[in-house]
Amino acid sequence: MTLQVQVSEVRFSWQPQEMRIMADDEKVLEIIEVSKATGKLKKGTNEVTKAIERGTAKLVAVAKDVSPPEIVMHLPMLCKEKRIPFFEVKSKEELGAAAGLTVGTGAVAVIEEGEAKKLLEALR
Repeated sequence: MTLQVQVSEVRFSWQPQEMRIMADDEKVLEIIEVSKATGKLKKGTNEVTKAIERGTAKLVAVAKDVSPPEIVMHLPMLCKEKRIPFFEVKSKEELGAAAGLTVGTGAVAVIEEGEAKKLLEALR
């Protein structure tokens, strides 16, 4: 018995697993700080996940130093699916400070940008 397989055309498509928008940390942190004062934020992975799923997030920022990384691993894909700008910043401490927290946080979502609307549009 012989098995024959005929292949007429095979195409492979590769895309990076994680698509991230590159921006200066300072610009993203500034948007978060201004939004904290004049808009509305969600802080923490669970709150950010809910905001993305509900479609209320205007921007999502995640710290690069989250450990273990699986905690925030799902956020880039959710943002891509919902077409929400996604950014990474250097540390949890910087992200937490920008959001008005005394401790670090792994993720922040801008819900209402307030006076940061023009800054956010400039990043897009």
